[in-house]
Amino acid sequence: MPAAVPAMRRLILYTTDGCHLCEAAAALLRSMPELSRTPVIEVDIALDEALVRRYGTRIPVIACGAREATWPFSADDVLGLLQV
Repeated sequence: MPAAVPAMRRLILYTTDGCHLCEAAAALLRSMPELSRTPVIEVDIALDEALVRRYGTRIPVIACGAREATWPFSADDVLGLLQV
């Protein structure tokens, strides 16, 4: 029986409109050629009260599964989140 194919890793960027730090974080992610095949999903926390309570004062936050990094994070931090 063949081995199971691991699920594609994806990153979630918790953000909100008008956040200059969030814009900087998104620009960092866009500048990383290593992420060209990695889905990056931006989630506006303002649309979910539970996310506002969890991330309100910490955004931007990047997450991969249960692992998270809070700004300021580096390209190395982001790549570290993708490691299994």
